[in-house]
Amino acid sequence: MSSRRDFLTIMTAGLGAGAIGVRRARAADAPEIKSALNGPIGLQLWSLREYLPKDLPGTLARVRGFGFREVEGAGLWHHTVAELRAALDAAGLRCPSAHMGFERLRDDPSGAFAEVKALGASSVVCPWIPHGSAFTGDDAAKAAEAFNRFGKAAGDAGLRFAYHCHGYEFVPAAAGAPATLFDSLAGATDPARVAFQIDVFHAYNGGADPVRLIERYGPRVRSLHLKDMKKGHVIKAGSAGAEADVDVPVGTGQIDYPAVLRAAKKVGTSMYYLEDESADPLGHIPQSLAYLESLKL
Repeated sequence: MSSRRDFLTIMTAGLGAGAIGVRRARAADAPEIKSALNGPIGLQLWSLREYLPKDLPGTLARVRGFGFREVEGAGLWHHTVAELRAALDAAGLRCPSAHMGFERLRDDPSGAFAEVKALGASSVVCPWIPHGSAFTGDDAAKAAEAFNRFGKAAGDAGLRFAYHCHGYEFVPAAAGAPATLFDSLAGATDPARVAFQIDVFHAYNGGADPVRLIERYGPRVRSLHLKDMKKGHVIKAGSAGAEADVDVPVGTGQIDYPAVLRAAKKVGTSMYYLEDESADPLGHIPQSLAYLESLKL
């Protein structure tokens, strides 16, 4: 499965897509999503990566039609930032948070922040740390140093910065140590400048307990990515992805979502983004929303 980092790097090259196109006709609005969470449920636009480059307005209308009022950005989908913002506005969608690649934040922070702010976002999230075949302590230390810089620069630009975990960080920091490289990274970053977006699927798949992770980092866990894992899938520490069929509608897999969401609510997490990386996001999204709306926390 391609990583979001790979996509952010090469999306302007024009990836092919075999999914069926979305109609341009504006979808009828569903009622706004209501849940027991202490924050809105938005959609991470990466979920519809096969559709957005081919029909931006029609796809965003479909998003609004599901009941979403907020989305999280993940690229420009072969458009200018002005075109994407106009399409979001036309669809009645807000974009309070956007992903931005590590290399762009390192090499062009002012341009990255200007793009994020042009979308209307107040948070910028780095979704991937460049590394070799295995994530190492040196990778974690270098990333922490970079994240402190990114966080300060983001704050100076009027934005908040967060890192999105991806699974490869949840390996022991040292032989026999209970702490992980994620803990090393967290400990070396300034809590006032570096928050976290916990991708529940990736954390779980990488060997972490999402509930304990949320409880440990508390107020630093500003947002969650919500997606579920097929029952029977074997967990391996440090895993950074899974095949598309491992991603199932929230509430139908092996992750204890009531416990996860109770923990997030308790620590004050206020942003929740549904993300579907399956081959059938348009089929899965309504199922996930029905489950999330039904939960009594």
